[in-house]
Amino acid sequence: MRKEAEMQDSDLDDLFGQARQPVAVPAALMARVLSDADALQPVATVRPGKSGVLAGLWQGFWAGIGGFGGLAGLSTAAMAGLWIGFSQPTALVAVTDAFLPVHVVAEAYNILPGFDEFLDEG
Repeated sequence: MRKEAEMQDSDLDDLFGQARQPVAVPAALMARVLSDADALQPVATVRPGKSGVLAGLWQGFWAGIGGFGGLAGLSTAAMAGLWIGFSQPTALVAVTDAFLPVHVVAEAYNILPGFDEFLDEG
């Protein structure tokens, strides 16, 4: 067994102490790095003819949904949700029957009654 390969807790503390010391970076190198970083920063562009609070709100809206691609995806998801909500696929009934027990009965409530239901007497 070699004695040189064994480390003590104090050796580990010395290594962490050396790692905590700041590294001196030459000022010329730091200036070149910062000038390159400034050159690569995006420049804000202003479109002519669009100004004011309303234009800023629309730009924020478009940026929030991801532009026209986001609008296309959002509208596609909305149409698919409406389609699935109004016309229940028959394959979905088989899946729900497999997961739900047979004795569970779902009652349908008429939330939006038609006018003829108000005409009933009694």
